[in-house]
Amino acid sequence: MTETGKEPEGMVYPCRFRIKAMGLDEDDFDALVVQIIRRHCPDISEGAVSLKPSKNGKYVSVSVEIEAQSREHLDAIYDDLTAHERVLMRL
Repeated sequence: MTETGKEPEGMVYPCRFRIKAMGLDEDDFDALVVQIIRRHCPDISEGAVSLKPSKNGKYVSVSVEIEAQSREHLDAIYDDLTAHERVLMRL
C-alpha cells in the first residue's frame, strides 16, 4: 500500500506477458530467442511463439508469451536478450 492507502498501480505478478525480440531474418533467429527465454521460462507453451517479418523481409520480430513471475524475472530475460549480439532490439 502507498501513503495514500491505495494499492500501487502497475502489473500484478504472476501474469501473462509478451516479450518481443527483433533481429535479422536468418533461419534460426526464432530458435535463438526461444532458447534464451527458455533459460528463465522452461515451460513455454505450444503456440506461445509468433513471428512477424519486416516489410522488406530483412528483419523478423519474434514474440513469446510467458508467465512473468516478477519484475526481476522480466529484467533477467531482457538482460540476456540484450547481451546477445544477434538481438538488435527487444520490447
